[in-house]
Amino acid sequence: MKFSEYETGQRYETKALKLSKEDIIEFAKVYDPQYMHIDEEKAKQGRFGDLIASGMQTMSTSFKLWVETGVYGEHVVAGTGMNNIQFIKPVFPDDELRVVVEVIETVPKRRGNGIVTVQLSTYNQDEVKVFQAELSALIDN
Repeated sequence: MKFSEYETGQRYETKALKLSKEDIIEFAKVYDPQYMHIDEEKAKQGRFGDLIASGMQTMSTSFKLWVETGVYGEHVVAGTGMNNIQFIKPVFPDDELRVVVEVIETVPKRRGNGIVTVQLSTYNQDEVKVFQAELSALIDN
């Protein structure tokens, strides 16, 4: 979408994506190799009673699902920031995540482009919110 087509209050919903135990372990081995993400036996003895996804994986998955809606399309220039990032609840193996996206601000810039800020709210299959963040991007007109 072009910058001029965004309006505060617009809402979008993504498809769902299931994170398997293997997905969680493989991501964590590369990007967040802490025991609660990669060591199933030790994780079972920990606070959450099982492996959990890295918050970075939850955030990346949320962004992926948003981008795959195609709303940004070819008009996105670059991300400009993320704010108010909250890892609300753990994500467990076989949780299915979906994202509700709401446009919360549009700020015009020169040449007709501008910054669009959306709030990403990620839910699991039980409709429990697990993640939330504000994401801003420069969008062409």
